[in-house]
Amino acid sequence: MEALRQPLETGRVSVARANGHVTYPARIQLVAAMNPCRCGYLSEPGRACSRAPRCAQDYQAKISGPLLDRIDLHIDVPAVATGDLALPPPAENSAEIARRVAAARARQSARYSGLPDDRRIRTNAEADGTLLDEVATPEPAGRTLLSGAAERLRLSARGYHRVLRVARTLADLDGAETVARRHIAEALSYRRPFGLSEAAG
Repeated sequence: MEALRQPLETGRVSVARANGHVTYPARIQLVAAMNPCRCGYLSEPGRACSRAPRCAQDYQAKISGPLLDRIDLHIDVPAVATGDLALPPPAENSAEIARRVAAARARQSARYSGLPDDRRIRTNAEADGTLLDEVATPEPAGRTLLSGAAERLRLSARGYHRVLRVARTLADLDGAETVARRHIAEALSYRRPFGLSEAAG
């Protein structure tokens, strides 16, 4: 799993062997899932094992802080209650979501289309440095929230910039020109899964 850190950070993977050293493009989208603990019942009263919550801490510690720091969206998915299975479908269906995503991707493509060839990127995920500051600087209320959260959550520089990229994408999904406080708040809500702490590694 630690070998994923390089491609997640740089979009490239290097393979070193005795006869040579080769670097390949590796811009990937990582989707991963794990239980909160070995038995999977940590948050369910009466079903968690006798070692809770220590078992969860030991189990989650298998994923290093530096690797978690490179994953942009962390979502806790609780078990579905039997009664919830009979609920009506969500208000926004998959086709509507797909249209919003396509529109957001079109906004990003247009935003970066004027860059010179040696800096050509297509999505917010690829924006870095000065360019990220230009396109994702939040409005004052959002900047205040992010600064406070960065100190309180001990965000690494990497985590800070990943919050900005996610917030910029959330704004694109809303069709908003600027990154608002609500976009920063939502992006921050994805940074801390299962109570694991941020790491600067």
